[in-house]
Amino acid sequence: MRHPILSVLTVVAALCTLARAADDPVFSGPQVGEKLPPFKVKAVFDDLAGKELDLIAQADGKPIALIFFHARTRPAFGLTNAVMRYAATRSKDGLTSGVIFLTEDVTATEKWMNVVREHFPKGPTMGVSLDGQEGPGAYGLNRKVSLTVLVGKEGKVTANFAIVQPDMKVDGSKILKAIVDTLGGGDVPDIEKLAGRRYQPATDRVDPKLGGLVRSVIRKDATAEEVKKAAAVVEEYVAKNRAAKKQLGQIAGRVVNSGKLSNYGTPAAQDLLRKWAKAYGAKGRKDNSDGDNSRGDNSRGDKSRGDKSRGDEKK
Repeated sequence: MRHPILSVLTVVAALCTLARAADDPVFSGPQVGEKLPPFKVKAVFDDLAGKELDLIAQADGKPIALIFFHARTRPAFGLTNAVMRYAATRSKDGLTSGVIFLTEDVTATEKWMNVVREHFPKGPTMGVSLDGQEGPGAYGLNRKVSLTVLVGKEGKVTANFAIVQPDMKVDGSKILKAIVDTLGGGDVPDIEKLAGRRYQPATDRVDPKLGGLVRSVIRKDATAEEVKKAAAVVEEYVAKNRAAKKQLGQIAGRVVNSGKLSNYGTPAAQDLLRKWAKAYGAKGRKDNSDGDNSRGDNSRGDKSRGDKSRGDEKK
């Protein structure tokens, strides 16, 4: 059974994707052409459990795909699993792959990983960083992102993706293409098929027309008059569409209560989000859930959730 908070989270993830184009570029980890420094990761599953590994040394110059997992969110978990499912199929072509969970509490994270083990793809190395929440010092990872994805060959980065708000279709397709290119060619698979229904893109569950209309409202460069006109179109649309009205209330309410309202459009747009949250959202309910962990710091999640994480792991 799908948790109602998760449904709202996927809607908010979609809105974040709509707003992302207006954000400044984000960097995390070594950039294209730079070296991939060696580092140790503690493996969690099977015969490797408890062992310290150096995946860079293990690759020995052959293609490698690494995902540094900064924040445990459903979109990040889904994207990671889809990419790693594909990576597992290319191991025969010499691809080394692994996921490194960044955490201040290694024991709690290992415990959680073992509880939700069935949801991890088989093949790639699943491990926990031995360098805390910041990850390997030589990598310069940005803890404000959800995922840092690195693809490399011959000990150097061939592709870097610093992902704040994971989007299965947009980010996943780019990552898969980078892996295919680094391996020397082949067909780029459909990321949505790899993900399965469990992790279908949030944008597929958001009314596509509503998404486009909201995008016009939250443009960072919109004038007050442009915001007003765009908002009028939104309100006219939801007035005739009950489902869209409910969805708009969910989106606006979640954003307003996230502590990140200032990231969305102009002050005029933010006032509208408050208005829509009040008019169309759940009456008298303030959702302060930290399920999306938008701060990019999952240290609290490791300690408070343990093996009872609500987001990616259980439904």
